[in-house]
Amino acid sequence: MFARAKRSVQGGRTYEYLQVVESYRDKGRVRQRVVATIGRLDELKESGKLDGLLGSLSKFSKNLSVIGEHESGQLEIIDTRKAGPNAVFGRLWKNLGVDECIQRLLRDRRYQFDVEAAVFLTTLHRLMDPGSDRAAERWRRDYKLPKGAQDLSLHQLYRAMAWLGEELPEGQQDGKTPFSPRCVKDLIEEDLFARRRDLFTEVSIVFFDTTTLYFEGEGGDIGRRGNSKDFRPHLNQMVVGLVIDADGRPLCSEMWPGNTTDVKSILPVVDRLRKKFGVRRFCVVSDRGMISQETIRELEKRKLEYILGARMRRQKEIKEDVLKRGGRFKTVHPAKKQSSDPSPLKVKEVWVDDRRYVVCVNEAQAKKDAADRENILQGLAKQLKQGDKSLVGNKGYRKYLKPGGDGFSIDYDKVKAEAKFDGKWVLRTNVDDMAAENVALTYKQLWMVESLFRNIKSLIDTRPIYHKCDETIRGHVFCSFLALLLMRELQERMDDRGWMDAEWNDVIRDLDTLVESEVATKTGDHFVIRGALKGWCGKIFQATGTAIPPTLQPIERTET
Repeated sequence: MFARAKRSVQGGRTYEYLQVVESYRDKGRVRQRVVATIGRLDELKESGKLDGLLGSLSKFSKNLSVIGEHESGQLEIIDTRKAGPNAVFGRLWKNLGVDECIQRLLRDRRYQFDVEAAVFLTTLHRLMDPGSDRAAERWRRDYKLPKGAQDLSLHQLYRAMAWLGEELPEGQQDGKTPFSPRCVKDLIEEDLFARRRDLFTEVSIVFFDTTTLYFEGEGGDIGRRGNSKDFRPHLNQMVVGLVIDADGRPLCSEMWPGNTTDVKSILPVVDRLRKKFGVRRFCVVSDRGMISQETIRELEKRKLEYILGARMRRQKEIKEDVLKRGGRFKTVHPAKKQSSDPSPLKVKEVWVDDRRYVVCVNEAQAKKDAADRENILQGLAKQLKQGDKSLVGNKGYRKYLKPGGDGFSIDYDKVKAEAKFDGKWVLRTNVDDMAAENVALTYKQLWMVESLFRNIKSLIDTRPIYHKCDETIRGHVFCSFLALLLMRELQERMDDRGWMDAEWNDVIRDLDTLVESEVATKTGDHFVIRGALKGWCGKIFQATGTAIPPTLQPIERTET
């Protein structure tokens, strides 16, 4: 039985009448009949009779009565918790098999608390409200969580982090890197990869990059002084490496002492992918900061394909041969006509003996580089008239200065030399069966890794780290890796639905607005009432295949 508005034409005017209709089956066919016609819909609304009728009918529905009393503030609210994050990310957690993987590794351990729930709680906290493990212990009080996560104490969260970063026995250290031992978190990464490997035949492209995370304290043995990418050279730090596939899915993470240089890090990662992930043929794509002649020789010795950024300003062969070679550039993407168009790109292939290079040009970036340099030169000329001593400390000015006479002057030879690099970058590769434009586009995908690192540092806020033991440090950072897995899985499902314009901050905010309130009626009955779905919240549930909690659900209570 349901209500409907039936249109009727009277005297040349159209009116709507509110009817109560029921469906019935007649000889195998569904038919409808009018039970009652209440009256003209416009008159019922204007007179207020419709609201009175609905209010009167709601008295005969217990559910509607409870919801109405809740909205009018007549019910006692026992508790209110945010339910969206646990429902959605808990579903993805199980779909990826993270829960089964952790529970399998814990099968022979005798912890007195739910370690898997503690890891999920820490990971969920990173996604929703980044902070320390101490903050996670307080944060959980406002959220609906799995049963095992409700009563966890802070020291249990620390123990869970220590288990993730626990060093494996000597017999399981085969494949470790020279900078750190194999840990429990390595087994989880390898198991998760194996679970979804049937989705693709072979990993053909892997992207690798590193960043640094600093410590407020000593940072255990892993804390070392090194080249800080956080611009905090006075603090101990650690190096974090991330490997993702061509689709942007994180494959594994690496954690090394803070004084590990980038040029030494790529080969151990390659060896681990081949030995522990079973990936036989793949192309390594990495930034120019990790390239060295020794690295290239070792990659070729291992018969591995690579696409590596080259140091244009430091390598003599590139400056004096590759960039000066003639040849026509091929247009991959023309100049932008709309903001949604890809960045303009032209490429040219250059061979020096048996070494293959690809020269790439972004003309829009070239114009910007030239304009920025001209602004610097104008400011420099103005400053030189006022005195040149203060200019030496300015890096932007210093590279265009030359000493002479009683002071400094602009070195126009350097200006001319620098103009040759405007909007350009050079790649070196040994992939023979890939066109030059595809080499360039593949390298541009490396920016996905840089974007994920920005997510680690801003959205997930791994830094700074306050832990003192290497085990808890590794576990703390690994939870950020798990958070990235969940983040990428949700984004991929949203993209598959065509909702690619969803900003991550909006997704998290809207998901955080879904609340469930436990209320008590005057008769002593208890119910859980779900709040409204706002913004992207409904689409998030739809994309992940998560059932939306019912609007009203009774709580069964057993008297003792």
